[in-house]
Amino acid sequence: MSRLHFRYHAGINQLSRNLRKNMTSQEKVVWKILRKKKLCGFRFLRQHPIFYREEKNWVDFYIADFNCSKLKLVIEIDGKIHDLKKDYDNDRDQKLTEKGMKVVRIKNEDIIDEINIEKRLTDIINLRRIQIDKLS
Repeated sequence: MSRLHFRYHAGINQLSRNLRKNMTSQEKVVWKILRKKKLCGFRFLRQHPIFYREEKNWVDFYIADFNCSKLKLVIEIDGKIHDLKKDYDNDRDQKLTEKGMKVVRIKNEDIIDEINIEKRLTDIINLRRIQIDKLS
């Protein structure tokens, strides 16, 4: 989906902006590592809408915590609320997987410090890079 299309969904843009302004402390730690192509040279967007179905006046979408379109990788940071939303998360992951994306979920408790999570993210990105190269 091209960026131009977002113009017609101002409410979705506003929702994404609000989520970016109100990130959790764990999301801030991860964003500090991912921003400005710092990690492995890949560009990540935060709180980015991903559309999976469009009909006449209706759009279905999810907002990914972190998204790298080149790697087709979505990184989700899961807090306690996700313990209550397992069915929703499974459905969401399935729809994103059908679009060819890889969804990685990291629990808040696993984000202990920057060094720990940076190593884990590097491993995830390198593994995904290998998978993408095999598909090419």
